[in-house]
Amino acid sequence: MKKLNVTAILLATLFWTNIFSQQKQIQYLSGTNSKHTVAWDFFCTGGRNSGQWTSIPVPSCWELLGFGNYNYGRDYKTYGKNFRFFDEKGLYKHWFTIPAGWKSKEIFIVFEGSMTDTEVKINGKRAGTVHQGAFYEFKYNITDKLQFDKPNVIEVTVSKMSADQSVNNAERLADYWVFGGIFRPVYLEATAKEYIEYVAINAKADGSFAMQVFPKGVKQHCGLSVDILDATGKLLVTLDASLQKTDSFRLVEVKLANILSWTAETPALYTARIYLQRDKKIIYQLTEKFGFRTIEIRKGDGIYLNSVQVKMKGTNRHCFWPETGRTLSDDQQLMDVKLLKEMNMNAVRCSHYPPDKKFLQLCDSLGLYVLDELSGWQKWYSTIAGEPLVKEMVIRDLNHPSIIFWDNGNEGGTNKALDAAFYKWDFSQRPVIHPHHRPGNDFNGIDCNHYEDYYSTKKILADSLIYMPTEFLHCQDDGGGGAGLADFWELHWKAKRSGGGFLWAMADEGIVRTDLNNIIDVNGLNAPDGVMGPHREKEGSFYAIREIFSPVKIAWKQLPENFNGSLPVENRFHFTNLNQCSFQWQLVNYKQPADWQAGYGVMKSGSAVSPDIAPGASGNIQLDLPADYKSYDALLLAAYDPFKNLLYKWSWRVKDNQQQLNNLLVLNDTATVNSIETDSSVTLKSGGISVSFSKKDGRITDLKSSHGDKMSFGGAPVLVSGRANFTGLKHSKESDGYTVELQYEGDLKYARWKMFAGGWMSLEYAYSINGSFPFAGISFNYPENFVLGAKWLGKGPYRVWKNRLQGVTDNVWQNMNNNTQTGSAPWLFPEFKGYYADISWMELNTVEGKFLMASKDSGLYVRLFDFYGLSGVKPAPELPAGNISFLDAIPPIGTKLGLNISYNTTALGPQSELTKITAPVKRTLYFYFGLQKTNASAQQYKAPVKDELF
Repeated sequence: MKKLNVTAILLATLFWTNIFSQQKQIQYLSGTNSKHTVAWDFFCTGGRNSGQWTSIPVPSCWELLGFGNYNYGRDYKTYGKNFRFFDEKGLYKHWFTIPAGWKSKEIFIVFEGSMTDTEVKINGKRAGTVHQGAFYEFKYNITDKLQFDKPNVIEVTVSKMSADQSVNNAERLADYWVFGGIFRPVYLEATAKEYIEYVAINAKADGSFAMQVFPKGVKQHCGLSVDILDATGKLLVTLDASLQKTDSFRLVEVKLANILSWTAETPALYTARIYLQRDKKIIYQLTEKFGFRTIEIRKGDGIYLNSVQVKMKGTNRHCFWPETGRTLSDDQQLMDVKLLKEMNMNAVRCSHYPPDKKFLQLCDSLGLYVLDELSGWQKWYSTIAGEPLVKEMVIRDLNHPSIIFWDNGNEGGTNKALDAAFYKWDFSQRPVIHPHHRPGNDFNGIDCNHYEDYYSTKKILADSLIYMPTEFLHCQDDGGGGAGLADFWELHWKAKRSGGGFLWAMADEGIVRTDLNNIIDVNGLNAPDGVMGPHREKEGSFYAIREIFSPVKIAWKQLPENFNGSLPVENRFHFTNLNQCSFQWQLVNYKQPADWQAGYGVMKSGSAVSPDIAPGASGNIQLDLPADYKSYDALLLAAYDPFKNLLYKWSWRVKDNQQQLNNLLVLNDTATVNSIETDSSVTLKSGGISVSFSKKDGRITDLKSSHGDKMSFGGAPVLVSGRANFTGLKHSKESDGYTVELQYEGDLKYARWKMFAGGWMSLEYAYSINGSFPFAGISFNYPENFVLGAKWLGKGPYRVWKNRLQGVTDNVWQNMNNNTQTGSAPWLFPEFKGYYADISWMELNTVEGKFLMASKDSGLYVRLFDFYGLSGVKPAPELPAGNISFLDAIPPIGTKLGLNISYNTTALGPQSELTKITAPVKRTLYFYFGLQKTNASAQQYKAPVKDELF
């Protein structure tokens, strides 16, 4: 028995050793990614560090390592049409040896990406014709050029500018950074003399499986076997066929029952193992992953996956990192896929070239619909130059189930003569589309026109074509992205012929300039286009998109008075029932200003029964809340997908502002209020706080805090929209304090200050304006450079715009003062300056001490200091007067349209219109200029819980 076991083990070992030896074998000459590189000898012919042999890590982009010249694709605009593009060359040299076991094999050298024209020599002999086209995998058979008894040398000349002008047109005259170098891996690939060049799989959602097998070097009849395995490794079926010497390809087919179909929500993958066999011996083995799914364009109807209409929630993505350019690490590829999924996106457009293979593998396994794009940015490859590149692109990528469309160029960079080449090489016959920035360029029943406004989008969606903009809501600076998206997405979601759309773009394309003290350069207005910074710093739009695109949609912004735990919910998944998701609720109490930490304490929590709501349907989720739930500050609800990924976390106030401020406002202190009147002023004093008002203009002229130091908060309340002329001041003692009333003529009716015993002050004011306004309310002034930070109870932690109120939740937030301008260094988020929503109280921490502002009224926006959302001829939107504002209306923000900035936000939809005000507005604010006192003992909290959302 023991001998039998040893024999079995030996036989199994020999079997698997034989299989391994007949697989394709890889030997990297370069590294595998940006974090794992290999040094090659290098000579740059022009620009920085040129004219001498040195070394460079491969793969890499030479500009990022101090060589050559930086080149943005629109330099011909910046420097004039006669500008000569930098055309330095990179000369590479590297020595390598070949394993002795490869003597009987066919050996290829493979380049996954090299910018641009690439000439390869092995031991002084040209490997083949010069390859033209940067973003495509190419290979040469170099078997007859290798030496097995001594080292071999590879010499590569990479010309940054192509000798083919159409290649330059398609790849270089573009709105992105242009890099030189071998930027993706290089490796040797060894196969048996008889091998399979590649396979093309067409696996449909009904379980039908068809595969074309393309053999090479088959000298005589042999057997072909195909094993199909599921994700657990279980063998489902074995297909047997035969190959003749004369066969250029062999088709194998089968239909399987009970398969799991591939979608972005259910990324089920299968494995095909393909064997060539002769005389019961394996000659060659190949393994390929695939998914069962069916793509249909039903013209005049919609885009269907597995007979279900789907809509793209996506963005455009460059393969890009600031320190390494187009050369990425596996961690960075995974990060990008996870970030897209975190925004509840289900799709990505690979702009404007095919991505790294690793990225597509992750889209397959984690679930994203992919638009794989042939390069071409408003100009295109010639047919002669483009046909081999289409072949290289399609053959490399054709078995990825995530790829649902081929993009033939971008914005007019489409050579229509190349459409047929995609179908020639793609066995599964994916649809080809033409991304464009002008109407009338639809193809295959899909209109992809870019940057339509809300109202033209509405018209297009009502027309006969499927509309899927491959770029919309340009995200330059803080505009676009999540701003206006809620209106656009509701149009698309509810329109029959919508295919969804793709925001421009995922991340700001900023590079580290080694010639400029390592600053990050976004080339002015050209490249800060993302909802994230260059290192994937999350902007406010990131979270707004996350809420808007959430497949679990809860529309309620506040709880009704008679709330019984039942929340209306809509299922916006395409394939997932909400009973596959999970839901967790929490009842929380917020921290107070005097608490050292921000945040909340979780008082009670529980799980909700996941409701049985089919995709596209609506229903209710029932929260089993305790009877005393109204005694807590707020209710939180988190929704998780079937893979336990957080979709979104909502918050609703249980207590209103007046209840929230009960323990904060101390309006019945035992101290007294003293008043001092002079010819020019009235001064109120209590609790160590002193405030003087000018009789001339009503301004605060002098303010001292409770610890006796001067504070620079002051001025008169300035009406930011409307007219207000100061006419006088009157003052009087009241039972609980002392009042100074400022009187006006015009739209500001009055502003009534009151100091309560102990030093708290209130400001009651009323104004009446009629019309549409970008902002409404009052402002004061405070030196911005005196401010250290802020803590507040309200929406956050990001600032908001009228058309981007999503993605922020109620909490006690805290942020340090920063000068971040969205889209510019230092990409420190959240930005400090801006508009903040639904403020109950806000505490400013300054070099002069702290002061607190609060309101019992709902709907208060606070504006902090001077900033702008969009750069351009003039910064936009316009700001209110003053620099600390208490507002009842705030402005929307526009977006970049081409090179023009859209100040006319009304074209972006209802939420992007100015606020219409017709009724009088009355509000009361509270201020405390000193160390906070409390009315009652602090509430008891559990350990603070970090909000998973931010």
